[in-house]
Amino acid sequence: MHEQVEGGFGAWYRRHRWWADPLGMAILAVVMAGFGFRGIWGPFSILQDPVSPWWALALALPACALALLKRRMPVTVLVLVTLLFVVDLLTVGGIGTLVVLLDVLWTAAFLAGPRGRRVLLILLGASTIVLFLAAWRFTEVSFAVAFLIGVQFGAIFGTDYWWAVAVSQAQELTELHRQRAEDAAAAAERDRVEAVQREREAMARELHDVVAGHVMAMAIRAEAALSTAPDRARDREALQAVRDAGLDAHGALRSMISVLRRGDGTLAATPRWADLGGIVREAERAGLVVHLDVEDVGDVGARREQAVIRIVREALNNCIRHAGGAVVDIVVQEQDAEVRVEVRSHGGVASRAAAHGDEGWGLQMLEERVGALGGAFSAGPTTGGWAVEGRIPVEARA
Repeated sequence: MHEQVEGGFGAWYRRHRWWADPLGMAILAVVMAGFGFRGIWGPFSILQDPVSPWWALALALPACALALLKRRMPVTVLVLVTLLFVVDLLTVGGIGTLVVLLDVLWTAAFLAGPRGRRVLLILLGASTIVLFLAAWRFTEVSFAVAFLIGVQFGAIFGTDYWWAVAVSQAQELTELHRQRAEDAAAAAERDRVEAVQREREAMARELHDVVAGHVMAMAIRAEAALSTAPDRARDREALQAVRDAGLDAHGALRSMISVLRRGDGTLAATPRWADLGGIVREAERAGLVVHLDVEDVGDVGARREQAVIRIVREALNNCIRHAGGAVVDIVVQEQDAEVRVEVRSHGGVASRAAAHGDEGWGLQMLEERVGALGGAFSAGPTTGGWAVEGRIPVEARA
């Protein structure tokens, strides 16, 4: 009755069953009357003489008409059809109202919630008992026959009720599985989007920390050479610096391309304390005067170590871009269960290449990196220069 048939008669029936079912039951009632079916509930009839089976249509056809509204008002229609069935039970005893009542009961049980189904089940049990007692006490049938009538009534309507509940629960279970599948698919899609975003952020950090710094250094050294009078030694030194920065940028890009194509390797070498000297020398080659002071910093963990070094490198790169020739003081120390790094610049001249900078992305990423370790980060102008500070707890959260 509820098989999902694609196209054809099944699809047409599902679209039009709201009127096709009542019409079919009306036709069945007419055919049954034509065959002379009446008195099927003979012991309950209060009529003295038999009547024409066509009188059954006076009750069956209104019941079929009410069945048109069974999905809009299932309880109301069930009550009205039940009354028509009771009248038919006590008079003509036709089969039409019985068929309509079974159909309406099925729909009411199918559409009802758990509480409504419990009420229907109680009413069915009570009706079965009432019918048995009425047949036993108010008709001429024996106790055994009255009991058989009750059993038949309970079996017919109980099976109808059970079928409706079973189909409804099967559909509810199917809907539950569908919803769970959709939720799982949505969660997987969110995880995929988040993973892609994390990968993009990681690549953006690596591009900024490694590649962008080298490329900007190339531009600044080339600008410095072009802005002064030709000098063979100085120009060759600038070309050598541009070449070294270009090779470093090329190596970082090749590593990133290898990771993207094959999924192996690392994006860039992890910076450690030993790299601080090289970072300072690169800044000095770019024209800065750097004073580095690292005071008794113990083993603070790789992530905190990397964060400190990246703060120093980003601050020096910004000085190269925006304060060429500046004097830069760098202090790294461990104090009060914190790793503190402070980079202060004084003087310097902004490079024209800095007009094509990263719009503060580097400082923003540093703030995110330090914040992820439970620390605090600040950057801003000071009297005659710029200051960048970071404080990271030694026992930072993972």
